[in-house]
Amino acid sequence: MATLTVWYDGGCPLCLREIALMRRLDRAAAIHFVDAASSDTSCPVDRAALLARFHAREDGVLLSGAAAFAAMWRAIPLLRPIGLAARNPRVLALLERAYIRFLRYRPRLQALARRRG
Repeated sequence: MATLTVWYDGGCPLCLREIALMRRLDRAAAIHFVDAASSDTSCPVDRAALLARFHAREDGVLLSGAAAFAAMWRAIPLLRPIGLAARNPRVLALLERAYIRFLRYRPRLQALARRRG
């Protein structure tokens, strides 16, 4: 089984909701989730970079953006088909474009999530 570490922004209400869902779906505890916003967390790259984009390490390879999401999905049986589909370069490119578009709206969505709190 793959070794997977996922870094997330513990100060982001959207990220916290997403990670809570992924933890519930990760019944085999195959993913090691790390709060990159915590000052005592060891970071494989600059902390600001970890907080700006989603990152994961799958079998020793550091991934970011859609590739990191796909790695996380592959570790969760329910989402595995999507993660496997993302191994196709065209599918991954489409997911990356969608992720970049999401990043533009992330600050507004974070503010909305904080208000709904």
